[in-house]
Amino acid sequence: MSSSSGFAVYRRVQSRSCRRANVICYDLAHLRHRSFSRSMTSNRTIQRSTVAEKPKPTVHTGALYMRCNSQAPSSSPLTTQPSTAEPSPPTHYTPPKTGLVASLPQPWIPYAELIRLDKPTGTYYLFFPCAFSTLLAAPMASSTPLQVLGTMGLFFTGALIMRGAGCTINDLWDRNLDPHVERTKFRPIARRAVSPRKAVVFTGMQLLAGLGVLLQFPTTCLWYGIPSLLLVTTYPLAKRITYYPQAVLGLTFSWGAMMGFPALGVDIFSNHAALETAGALYSSCVAWTILYDMIYAHMDIKDDVAAGIKSIALRHEHNTKTVLSALAAAQVTLLAVAGASAGAGPVFFLGSCGSAIVSLGIMIWKVQLKNVQNCWWWFKNGCLLTGGGVTLGMFFDYMAHATGLYEKDMDSHKEITSEASWSNREPN
Repeated sequence: MSSSSGFAVYRRVQSRSCRRANVICYDLAHLRHRSFSRSMTSNRTIQRSTVAEKPKPTVHTGALYMRCNSQAPSSSPLTTQPSTAEPSPPTHYTPPKTGLVASLPQPWIPYAELIRLDKPTGTYYLFFPCAFSTLLAAPMASSTPLQVLGTMGLFFTGALIMRGAGCTINDLWDRNLDPHVERTKFRPIARRAVSPRKAVVFTGMQLLAGLGVLLQFPTTCLWYGIPSLLLVTTYPLAKRITYYPQAVLGLTFSWGAMMGFPALGVDIFSNHAALETAGALYSSCVAWTILYDMIYAHMDIKDDVAAGIKSIALRHEHNTKTVLSALAAAQVTLLAVAGASAGAGPVFFLGSCGSAIVSLGIMIWKVQLKNVQNCWWWFKNGCLLTGGGVTLGMFFDYMAHATGLYEKDMDSHKEITSEASWSNREPN
């Protein structure tokens, strides 16, 4: 056999061997794929199947198959891709589905949300000082119950309007901060549902409406009410420069504690008793405002740190309940001073001061400052518990004055005293 014929025989044998190896490797790969599919069906995960079974010695024949068949795919069924799952998208604004705001026309909804029409607690907090001063001034002015109720109705309307204006001004100031705070990021200006220019125009309309309500009162009320606008516009700025913006809020929200007197025709500066009453009541309401807004500030304490906003909750984070207790004591003490200066009777001290002690004590004891929902519950319901209790005590005390109940008691007390003194003078 020549060398050329021997080389040809060698090539035929090599080609036949390679084709046979190709078939064998293909069969092995096919068997491995079927085994892998059964393993996936039974165990559901690749990880469990690979842990349960050790690699077969024939796995290396795949390399021979690859060398003999260059057209084989470069990947195998065992190859897994890394997870590319996107994180859950951020929460988007959802329009209200129920309530008063949901029933409004769609273009009105952002403006209703801007004035917090769906959250009336702030309106109540603004109204209660007006109610307090009206009820304490009523006996001084000898006002009828109808006059008192009418005055309080006007005050509630004004509180609703001016609270909305204050919220709009606040959101204009905070339009670059609100998007970074979880609780405020979907407010109308922050989410760009209302432009700053439209918000300014809307604020002007609210202030004009508030002026219209104020003009329904005696003219002197106008001069008492206008200075409060300065506080309304400066409160949002206080959050940037001091840890006690709640003090500025207290000065603003408590302004109504002086308005009830001129509203019923009692001049504070010419009536010494009215001046003492108004001063003590105003100070009491300031302490109350700082107290409840300190609880409210705990809802945003983490976001305030990130956004650079200052608050009394941050300044006294570790002794909040001590500060709350001191504020409650100041509020009740000053409320009692206001009642004594106004000549209030026992119904006031038992009803107004007593209910304030109980409601504030329970709130400070129960509130969980690290729980946002719990802080909101006490902020919302504490308003009605404390403010409502004080108002009812004042109202019943006023009714006791209006019906002459206290005068009858005083007359009977005088009769008993005179009879006792006369009997002591009689000879034995």
